[in-house]
Amino acid sequence: MKHRILKLLGLAGLVLATSVTLAACGNSSSKQLNTKKITIGVTAGPHEQILDQVKKLAAKDGLKITVRSFTDYNTPNSALSSGDIGANSYQTGQFLTQQEHDKNYKFDKAFKTIALPMGLYSKSIKNLKDLKNGDKIAVPNDPANETRALELFQKNGVIKLRKGAGEKATKKDIVSNPKHLKVYELDASQLPKQLNDITVAAINSNFALANHIYLNTALAHEPLKHNVYANYFVVQKGHKNDKVIKQVKKYYQSKTIKNYINKKFKGAVVAQW
Repeated sequence: MKHRILKLLGLAGLVLATSVTLAACGNSSSKQLNTKKITIGVTAGPHEQILDQVKKLAAKDGLKITVRSFTDYNTPNSALSSGDIGANSYQTGQFLTQQEHDKNYKFDKAFKTIALPMGLYSKSIKNLKDLKNGDKIAVPNDPANETRALELFQKNGVIKLRKGAGEKATKKDIVSNPKHLKVYELDASQLPKQLNDITVAAINSNFALANHIYLNTALAHEPLKHNVYANYFVVQKGHKNDKVIKQVKKYYQSKTIKNYINKKFKGAVVAQW
């Protein structure tokens, strides 16, 4: 009897260990995503507009795409990690790497999508040379985009960063600020709304366009071609080769979508394939 009880306890322990192991795997399931439907997270603006066009192409072949729009940069990744959505399309490779490091996400880049050149915008001055002593400038407060914004200000002679600051530069890495500008770190989605209070803000094109702010009005902007901040279509680790993801890639990276991007955004959004 004692031997039987020990055996049963051993089996129970094995079941428990297996359950814990499976739970630890979370959403990184080896099971392929549904081939008939998928929910894709995006940020409002170009990413959403482009996916709406992809959705139409997919519908013709019987694939149902639900586009879920978010107003910030963090929620689409937490939603993907939890399995609330099957993929997202909104972030640069640099931002993705930072999020994976900071939040231990297990994601894969499925394919490149677009580049949205960041611009420096103002309602009060027409040239960066018009910045006055003590003026306010603003940058996104997430690590990847803050570095990107500070580098854009540096490239245009406004500030100078510490040598070797790298991809995690913050306002603390500014070593030269001749006009003693006040630097504010704000949520990227809120920057367009702060232009009445901030002299110059570095704004991502998706949030700029969503607020009817256009790249041709920027005081300066990133290159339109060969932009190192390409955006990616992202999935949970292990799913980039799923059939449905390959289908979405075919629609997204089609001539129809490239023509739409060129016509709709007139150079402010650039296809990366």
